[in-house]
Amino acid sequence: MGSSSVQKYNEDDLPAYTPMPWSLKEIRAAIPAKFFVRDTRRGLLYLARDLLLATVAWSLAAYIDPFFKQSSTRAALSPIGAEVSRWAAWGVYWWFQGLIFTGIWVIGHECGHGAFSDHKWVNDIIGFITHSFLWTPYFSWKISHHRHHSNHASMERDEVYVPKTRSDLGIPAHHDGLDYEEILGDTPIYTLYMLIRQQVLAFPAYLLFNVSGQKTYPKWTNHFDPNSILFTKAQRNAVIMSNLGIAAMVWGVSYSSSIWGASEVTKFYGIPWLCVSHWFIMITYLHHTDPVMPHYRGKEWNFQRGAAATVDRPVLGWQGRFLLHDVAHFHVIHHFFPKMPFYHGPEATQHLKAFIGDHYVTSDVPAFKALWQNYNRCQFVENEGDVLFYRDRKGQAVRRPADEYRVKSKAQ
Repeated sequence: MGSSSVQKYNEDDLPAYTPMPWSLKEIRAAIPAKFFVRDTRRGLLYLARDLLLATVAWSLAAYIDPFFKQSSTRAALSPIGAEVSRWAAWGVYWWFQGLIFTGIWVIGHECGHGAFSDHKWVNDIIGFITHSFLWTPYFSWKISHHRHHSNHASMERDEVYVPKTRSDLGIPAHHDGLDYEEILGDTPIYTLYMLIRQQVLAFPAYLLFNVSGQKTYPKWTNHFDPNSILFTKAQRNAVIMSNLGIAAMVWGVSYSSSIWGASEVTKFYGIPWLCVSHWFIMITYLHHTDPVMPHYRGKEWNFQRGAAATVDRPVLGWQGRFLLHDVAHFHVIHHFFPKMPFYHGPEATQHLKAFIGDHYVTSDVPAFKALWQNYNRCQFVENEGDVLFYRDRKGQAVRRPADEYRVKSKAQ
């Protein structure tokens, strides 16, 4: 008979992390200047390609129901076989149109950063149209997203994916007798339900109710109130313009439904939009939520440390690179230099990696597996300390701050 022993968790044995020492100026000097050049014509060609792909996919989808409902097809496949094939074809359409729409959303995201063109008016016109089409209040989101980039990984000032603390979850102070499973334990079915809810509703919930946003904001903070704490008085008109864009979409969808029917609008447009929401949340969640990445408080935070607290992931392989414009594959360089066009990301990342070394984080864990793992592993951070790492449902971390940044608990 063999015997096995489980090594007791000891935080002293975890890999120690020391925040990066370089200034942003030093890091930028390591990236060739040519990668910061924005090419309006090139950006417009990418947008035209996306619009063409969306049009082709939409046009092909128009043949799905007529083809599978005709008598010859039903005779060849049987009624049940034809119906199964029909919905399978719609599934293929939703998958690819959802990715194409997400790529169009990424173009709007580029515009919001000023990375699409040197001309502000080009950025704002294209960004406003593409984001409004996909139910994103362009100017309002642009403002809060800029603040996110300016303060990423700061516990006090970041705008989104701000970790919950031990006290936020009502978890008592760290001690040996604490039963984390009783406090944080969920059944896999319930965890799956919560994860699906996040994927479907998180982005609308963030825009409407500040869910996952900065906890210090008032209760009814949202992206549609011109007087919200998110905006200054000078930004009020921009918020109103964003709202008009969303109002136009409400009218457009309502009018289209009155002509073609709500079910047709849902099949051609609604479900692909839900896919956009899913991919956007999945990708950004995995960019900013991982047990190996730090969050900071107080003086230990600076822009470049926050920018490095993101992770590159090869989400969906070639589909992610081609249809999503590398938004998942090369996100770290984007956080360092948001105005750098996405098409320079692959080459610029190589220079960034060479300079910051182990502070560059990438993961090749399959996206859906990583989503499940990180949703379970990233539960909370400690109330104290200026360099923090997520703890899991057992209260355990996979990394710790170096000794000079560490606040020891009694259990450590």
